[in-house]
Amino acid sequence: MNSKKEICNKLFDIGAVKFGCFTLKSGLLSPIYIDLRILISYPNALKIIASKLVEIAKPLQFDLIAGIPYAAIAIATAVSLESGWPMIYPRMTTKSHGTKKAVEGKFKEGQTVLAIDDLITKGTSMLEAAVLLEEAGLKVKDLVVLVDREQGGPEILKEKGYKLHAVLKISEMLDLLLESEKISQKQFDSIKKYFADPEEWSKKNTLNA
Repeated sequence: MNSKKEICNKLFDIGAVKFGCFTLKSGLLSPIYIDLRILISYPNALKIIASKLVEIAKPLQFDLIAGIPYAAIAIATAVSLESGWPMIYPRMTTKSHGTKKAVEGKFKEGQTVLAIDDLITKGTSMLEAAVLLEEAGLKVKDLVVLVDREQGGPEILKEKGYKLHAVLKISEMLDLLLESEKISQKQFDSIKKYFADPEEWSKKNTLNA
């Protein structure tokens, strides 16, 4: 099975880990951005990621998986192909034509869904998706992600009754990239300062922009 270090190096090599100054969905700025949408162009990397997600999902109890739009739909599809687990996905915008479904795919009311996302910051996407899935009569207990940015997501989900399972924490990723000499000590130290106080870092960089 592929190690966390191998996964981090692979993500870095394909450009899925970017450094600079980025605006997150939360509105805060960040010196690091994890762009997992790029995985669709790297089938070997996508297969490796799917295999690792299957590994951590196996002990959990669920009937089918749900990819959270939009980045995680490709990842969840790869997980489904790797494992044989049936997949559905919620539509963040319900169609005004055709079936007008809020959730695509075959499912039965009362089934338990394992949600799959690419990464988590505050858990906003997961909570929005969970509402749609539950309104369709499904049960949601667990969320599996590749990267936890360690910015409050697990705690927020726990308050709402959901449990997060992550392949990697952002602190682990940074440690492993430094160990592999993919990033410099200076980059490492700078990003660590950001995670110590994201709001303060964001405020300073907004003023300096």
